[in-house]
Amino acid sequence: MKINETNRIGAINPYHKQNEARASEAGKARRKDEVQISAAAKEMLTTSKANSAERQEKINQLKQSVASGTYHVEAGKIAEKLLPYLKE
Repeated sequence: MKINETNRIGAINPYHKQNEARASEAGKARRKDEVQISAAAKEMLTTSKANSAERQEKINQLKQSVASGTYHVEAGKIAEKLLPYLKE
């Protein structure tokens, strides 16, 4: 039996070195992601319509009509809104 290229055994070392480097990096403290919300964005959240009393009233009315089974969906209005997207 003949074994060719006996020096290929050393080719494993670069991979081994990469694994060692990754392992040492994992041990170090990593920076954590941070999110900063600007003052303008915070102001937009506070003045949002989603938090208004009128919006909440409408949501409650919709919930009641769905729960009682009196909520009616108009297929024509839905089709009109979807039509521009389907034409593209």
